[in-house]
Amino acid sequence: MSVIIGLTGSIATGKSTISLMFDDLRIPVIDADKLAREVVKPGERAYEEIIRHFGLEILRKDKTLNRELLGEIIFADEQKREQLNHIVHPAVREKMVEKRDAYLQSGYTCVVLDIPLLFENNLTSLVDKTIVVYVDEATQLQRLMERDDYSEAEAKQRIKAQMPITEKVKKADGVIDNTGSKLESFEQLEKLLLAWNILPG
Repeated sequence: MSVIIGLTGSIATGKSTISLMFDDLRIPVIDADKLAREVVKPGERAYEEIIRHFGLEILRKDKTLNRELLGEIIFADEQKREQLNHIVHPAVREKMVEKRDAYLQSGYTCVVLDIPLLFENNLTSLVDKTIVVYVDEATQLQRLMERDDYSEAEAKQRIKAQMPITEKVKKADGVIDNTGSKLESFEQLEKLLLAWNILPG
C-alpha cells in the first residue's frame, strides 16, 4: 500500500533540511516551489495565460517572465495576486499529481509532496499523512534575520503573512521539532516513518 506524505512548515523553520533527509532514505520528493517555476516557462499553458492577463511588459528580452517585476505588481495589488494564483496553482497541482502517479506506477510505496502552503491552499486531499517542520517563534525570527539579512521588523512582517506555525502543528499528523541538531531531526523523522510503517523496522 502506498503512502503520500505532505511536508510543510513556515518560513525559516528548516523544511528544506528535512526534505533532503527523505532523499537519504530513498523516498522521492516532489517540490511545489520548483514546479511553480517550471509551469511559468515559455511554452507552458500557465505562461501564456499570465501574458494574456498581465501584458507583454512583464517579459524579459529573452521572453522569460520577469519574476521580480511580477512580484512587485502582485505584492501591491491583492486582486492581481489572486489572479496569478488562479493561473499558477492549478498548473502546479496538475504537474504534482502527474509526477506522484508516475512514481507510484514505477513501484515507489511512499512519495513526499513538499508544499509550503499545504494547509492554506487546502491541499491535504492530495496526501495521506502530513508532517509539519516546527521551530519556536524566537528561533524562527532569529534564523530568518540571519538567513535573509532582514531587520527584525521585516522578518516579523514576513512571518505574520503566513499561517502561524502553531496552527499548522495542530493540523498535522506528525511534527518534527527542528530547533536542535540535524541528527535530532533525522531521528524524529525516522521514528515517525517507522510508526507509520513506511520504513522497515
